[in-house]
Amino acid sequence: MTANSTVPALVCESKSPVNKKLSSKATQTSKKNTPAKYTIIKQYICEHIESGQWPQNAKVPSENELTQQFSVSRMTARRALQDLTEQGILVRSQGAGTFVATFKSQSSLLKIRNISDEISERGHQHQAEQLLLRAVDVTEEIAILLNLKNTEKVFYSEILHYENNEAIQLEQRYVNASLVPDYLSQDFTLITPHEYLSAVAPLTEATHEVEAILASDHVCQLLVINASKPCLQVKRRTWSKQGVVSVATLTSPGDKYRLGSHLIF
Repeated sequence: MTANSTVPALVCESKSPVNKKLSSKATQTSKKNTPAKYTIIKQYICEHIESGQWPQNAKVPSENELTQQFSVSRMTARRALQDLTEQGILVRSQGAGTFVATFKSQSSLLKIRNISDEISERGHQHQAEQLLLRAVDVTEEIAILLNLKNTEKVFYSEILHYENNEAIQLEQRYVNASLVPDYLSQDFTLITPHEYLSAVAPLTEATHEVEAILASDHVCQLLVINASKPCLQVKRRTWSKQGVVSVATLTSPGDKYRLGSHLIF
């Protein structure tokens, strides 16, 4: 980014590449002529960031303030703020409020790699066990993350990945059924969900949350680890040009998996 670039890639319509990307993110959740109310709130916030009225680290209106200003429910205001936070435009601090993110730090820290390729590059053999693959009712949390209505169905897959016959990663993924209608027809012992989704809904952006956790008994049993052993968990949300494609939780034994990054400043 140049010194004059005060916005991340995300909002109002313009001929510049930055502003085109700004526009696509802010409007991706609404395909109707009349934008959804939370989309209007997102556009409002992003326009203020793009114009420089709200610089980096500036505090943005609270849920209550947005609720009153736009005559919407708190859930609608919360959804707008959460979407922009997930996209790296805002950061939320409990008890302090929501702020414009520091954009210098928003270069991708993690490459989106296919686990099968990673294992093959180490000279090892990848295998996958398809534990679950079905349509499920969407929960409120997943509906927000996938930008769906609470009444819609989503696809859910649970895949256990092996490296040389040793469980290395549990992949739990919710998929936007409207964007990937043939997801349930795939055999994910032959192709990974990442490979398939990359082919039918090419990735345009992603967010990651990485943390160390103590896994549930169910996950410990699948990964064949002791309940006291820490795991590395990556929560990944991916987009294509059409919208949010999937939300995945990737859990690996902490002593068998690591993440690397290449930072450019």
